[in-house]
Amino acid sequence: MDEFARYAIFAVPDGAFFRTASTWLGWDSAAGIEVAHPDLPNLPASEAAILTATPRKYGFHGTLKPPFRLARGTTRGELEAAIAAFCAARPGVEIPRLAIRAMGGFVAAVPATPQPDLSALAAAIVAGFDPFRAAAPPDELTRRRKAGLSENQELMLRHWGYPYVFDEFRFHLTLTGKIDGTAAEETASRLSEHFAPVLPAPYAIDNLCMLGEASDGRFHILNRYPLTG
Repeated sequence: MDEFARYAIFAVPDGAFFRTASTWLGWDSAAGIEVAHPDLPNLPASEAAILTATPRKYGFHGTLKPPFRLARGTTRGELEAAIAAFCAARPGVEIPRLAIRAMGGFVAAVPATPQPDLSALAAAIVAGFDPFRAAAPPDELTRRRKAGLSENQELMLRHWGYPYVFDEFRFHLTLTGKIDGTAAEETASRLSEHFAPVLPAPYAIDNLCMLGEASDGRFHILNRYPLTG
């Protein structure tokens, strides 16, 4: 039996940006270990451990193919080979500048300006690897719908198992869970200061990461595949 319940294809930065963000979140998906949160004063909403409780298990990442269970008749090895082949045929994407912003009540590092090449890459990944995705169970669909989906997002959920793909896609490297009121904007401002020394400019997405979800719900980086096409 496979040791991972689900797989995902993420963009995961490396270097100082990854280390700083992993410490902030409390989970290093590359090393597969918990790490101590920074003592960051003047956070308007709460302490780091509470702010990061929801995204922590995923590690620092930008979603490209959301977590999925393997479809019947497919294997992890086949998925790995498909990702390697895909990456060998596709070039990377360069984001000139990242900004830390509040979006939809949470805080994330996002492209400062729209990036059509990145959206095209994400769309190709969602569609190209969908044969490996088992249909989402009803309870997962119900949980997604609790967010209050638009008609288009509902269509995406039904067809692709996730509501925020294709024209609903907004690339983001998640830093917090939901934050109420104006505290999200204030937290974004404070985290902008914290991450300023390590925020890459440009940020090159020159590889894709395959991650697996372990039995405790934590995601682990299983491999990086260079985008060399």
